[in-house]
Amino acid sequence: MNYKNKWDMESVFPGGSASVDFQNRLSEVRDSITAFSHELDNWELDEHSNDFASLKGILQHYEKISNALGEMGSFSNGLVSADVTDQKAMQNLNAVHNLVKDLSSQNIILNKKISALTEDQFAKMLEDDFFKAMRFPLEEKRQKEKDLLSTEEETIINHLSLDGLQGWGNMYNQLVASIQIPVIEDNETVYYSASQFENKMKSEENPKNREKLLKTWEDTWEEKADLFSTTLNHLSGFRLNDYELHDYKDYMKVPLDYNRMEEETLDTMWDTITKNKEPFKKYFERKAQLIGVDQLGWLDVSASVDVGDYTNKQYTYNEAAEFIIDNFNSFSPKMSEMARRAFEEQWIEAEDRPGKRPGGYCSNLPESKQSRIFMTFAGSTSNVSTLAHELGHAFHSYVLRDLPLFNQRYAMNVAETASTFAELIVSNATIENATSNAEKINLLDEKIARSATLMMNIHARYIFERNFYDERQQGTVDSNRLKELMKEAQKEAYQEALSSYHPMFWATKLHFHITGVPFYNFPYTFGYFFSLGIYNRFLEDETLSEDDYIALLRDTASMTTEDLAEKHLNVDLRKPDFWQKALDSVHKDIEEFLELTESYV
Repeated sequence: MNYKNKWDMESVFPGGSASVDFQNRLSEVRDSITAFSHELDNWELDEHSNDFASLKGILQHYEKISNALGEMGSFSNGLVSADVTDQKAMQNLNAVHNLVKDLSSQNIILNKKISALTEDQFAKMLEDDFFKAMRFPLEEKRQKEKDLLSTEEETIINHLSLDGLQGWGNMYNQLVASIQIPVIEDNETVYYSASQFENKMKSEENPKNREKLLKTWEDTWEEKADLFSTTLNHLSGFRLNDYELHDYKDYMKVPLDYNRMEEETLDTMWDTITKNKEPFKKYFERKAQLIGVDQLGWLDVSASVDVGDYTNKQYTYNEAAEFIIDNFNSFSPKMSEMARRAFEEQWIEAEDRPGKRPGGYCSNLPESKQSRIFMTFAGSTSNVSTLAHELGHAFHSYVLRDLPLFNQRYAMNVAETASTFAELIVSNATIENATSNAEKINLLDEKIARSATLMMNIHARYIFERNFYDERQQGTVDSNRLKELMKEAQKEAYQEALSSYHPMFWATKLHFHITGVPFYNFPYTFGYFFSLGIYNRFLEDETLSEDDYIALLRDTASMTTEDLAEKHLNVDLRKPDFWQKALDSVHKDIEEFLELTESYV
């Protein structure tokens, strides 16, 4: 089948950013929020009442509005991502953010009213199947309400966030959109967008050229370093002021609460990873020999190796689609069927063209019961893995689509579990299907390099963010200091095993400027190793099936991370055993790589 590599947004709202249906929907939702506000204001429950019919209606109304905002938000953000010059789409996205802000203000009132229920009333309410299904998120709301300020104060903060937190996030996106990098090709100057140049830089095969491209990349972002430091300082400053108003003693409280995980779990994960980095030094040394450099540089870690007569395999978009569908089927026919739908119904924007933002993501369309995936597909095996990764996100949302809204709001750490699990299926399939040692070496190298990213690159991000927030509490941090902090963090995380680093990474990486989730990086490492542990468990236990995996996914928004692991895997994430076992499988990959490459050095 000939799959199209551009997504279908017309079935969501016809007309693109000029869509009349979208504007009509904005107006309808605006009116619905006003009606919801009146409905909520009129609902009062005295301490002796046990009639929860009105609350049921309120929650159903809230879910309907939230789903509409999710649909419009994914649509508008998708248009902006696909064409960063589409100012009308950006205006539409800002309009959605404004309505989200209005609903969030009402959500504060809703949470406070639910929290005001007595213990007896709450217990009585949970006897109703409608509320019983939402027990965990409702209990979570009651617990979190203890940290809230007054309704008026929370509403003020929420309103200020639109032009504060969200405004600075939008500014970052506009700065990125303005980046045009000149490249001489066939004696002509071609201008690359940030996403295109990033792909070019990562796909360059010559180590010396990679270093030159990295220098160009650094210099380009350096030109606007002070502007990027302004966005980063104001984003973190808004959060720190918010935390201070709430009397949070530790800035890690919010990201940990959001991910429903304990600090002990996070510390255990990083401690175990740090103790298991030594084998990577041998891998780095061998890879340096294979690509002909004395020591790996920043870009060399993820660069492909060149052994024998093997040339890097390139996939057409169709080939990638069929490969993913087939290999998903080997583990989960349901995942495979959803992936086929995604390709056939054009859920995916993958075309390699100018004007797109960098990176990739998956966004849910809660009303359409679909997802939309954004990336730039250039044909590499890495692109295939990214595509599988984002389809893993889509499958996660897909299996939750019939649950109450509150039971679909899983945190980022477990979101990255589903995506990385899907990526592992495809990555391991490429290795198993290798037709020569040279091909297997190349694919193993790609997998190990990805492990290095999760263990070292993201560890550097975490170290950087911790050190940056520590200093930001004392005042703004200028761009030169940000570069120092980033390079220091990279050296620590990579244990000084590289010859070059990327000091402007704090500006080039969107994740540091994400407005919705603070400390956006460590959940990727959690998700990778948690999924690796799950994947190994399924390989070891033949009695486990896709239904067991789906059952785990369906619980991801209905319990803490620690409880999820204990229920479905019978493990304690606060202890190093689970993490060590996952890391042992990475060590096996490295051992196999060293053995296979022995004859090439």
